[in-house]
Amino acid sequence: MAVEAADPLPGTPAYSASRADSPVGGRWGQLILGVLCMSMIANLQYGWTLFVNPINDKYQWGKPAIQVAFTIFVLTETWLVPIEGWFVDKYGPKVVTLFGGALCAIGWAMNSVADSLWFLYLAAAISGIGAGAVYGTCVGNALKWFPDRRGLAAGLTAAGFGAGSALTVIPIAAMIRDSGYEQTFLAFGLGQGIVVMIAALLLSSPSAAYKERMLAGRVSPNATSRRQYSSAEMVRTPVFWLMYAMFVMMAAGGLMATASLAPIAKDFQVDSIPVSLMGLTLPALTFALTIDRVLNGVTRPVFGWISDRIGRENTMFLAFMVEGAGILALGMFAHSPMAFVLLTGLVFFAWGEIYSLFPSTCADTYGDKNATANAGLLYTAKGTASLMLPAFLAIQTATGSWQNVFYLASGMAFIAGFLALFVLKPMRARFVARNQ
Repeated sequence: MAVEAADPLPGTPAYSASRADSPVGGRWGQLILGVLCMSMIANLQYGWTLFVNPINDKYQWGKPAIQVAFTIFVLTETWLVPIEGWFVDKYGPKVVTLFGGALCAIGWAMNSVADSLWFLYLAAAISGIGAGAVYGTCVGNALKWFPDRRGLAAGLTAAGFGAGSALTVIPIAAMIRDSGYEQTFLAFGLGQGIVVMIAALLLSSPSAAYKERMLAGRVSPNATSRRQYSSAEMVRTPVFWLMYAMFVMMAAGGLMATASLAPIAKDFQVDSIPVSLMGLTLPALTFALTIDRVLNGVTRPVFGWISDRIGRENTMFLAFMVEGAGILALGMFAHSPMAFVLLTGLVFFAWGEIYSLFPSTCADTYGDKNATANAGLLYTAKGTASLMLPAFLAIQTATGSWQNVFYLASGMAFIAGFLALFVLKPMRARFVARNQ
């Protein structure tokens, strides 16, 4: 008589493979949960521009002072991700994501009652910590579950953050108009935070042996390290700092557009002019915000998928050149409502892919054992880039024009593109070859 094998004991390799690698829904289920969480925190960044003018109309604090809250949000969202990532790599994604979802809800609830700048800044910091915990966890988890398709997985996950606010742009704008920005902050903050916390309960990480099984016999165009680097080891390598500098260059222009799109549209006097496109007629700003969010999300898996096939640096060069050209064209033609809508869409499409290309390149180079912490450390470049936002606004205020801001942002994109192809590509290939 056949004897049925007993379940593996906890702590054994067989137990890890049978339990950790078989979550509900499989690895695609984990990816979907990550995308859902990311879409729930997207409005904290991409919906912010809709609140700037209403807050200023009520309190007259001045837009530069209000936008400091956005900078604080981005700083706390990014610079604490390495710490949050360390907790994820050590204890798993569930607890960190629960924590992050709660803080996101609290932060926006605080925004709804903020009657001073310091309270607005505190709410931004709390929101940023929460968003960073969710963002870093979901991207790192995607890199671990999909070592064979890092670009696509990171891109799909980041797409939730890029496009997650697309469906809510119109409802948020309508609710601000009908019920006030305070009620909008409260309702969307609590709703989004609760969804994140529920999804967090189903998140898990794969076992240590999972990567080797998934990569067995696979040939990739991307240089991939077999050595697993800690964050302390990673920051001692020139490749990391080159990627960091490129990330800053690319993130700065995109963050400027994200935070200031409504003021830009107003200054070019196109914000309320109706635009008809694809059978829809909407005010130019509302149309631009909707299309921008969609394209900013679509670009992440698209370019991630492309980079899995033609290489990370080749894809960076292509995207970064398009970004530079798009920003230049926006500066020239933004006075046309139709051009404003289309060109901001192009700018966001060519910018959003950095959030799939850089994490996947980081995991390729430094391994995925510490992928959440390592990618999180690289992600702090977004926070560094946010420090340029006050400088961009100062240039615009001093000159009374956005042109010099556009020139600066496009120049950085062009430089980053050339660095990707002619410096990073050969440098990273030599580094990986030496450290196999």
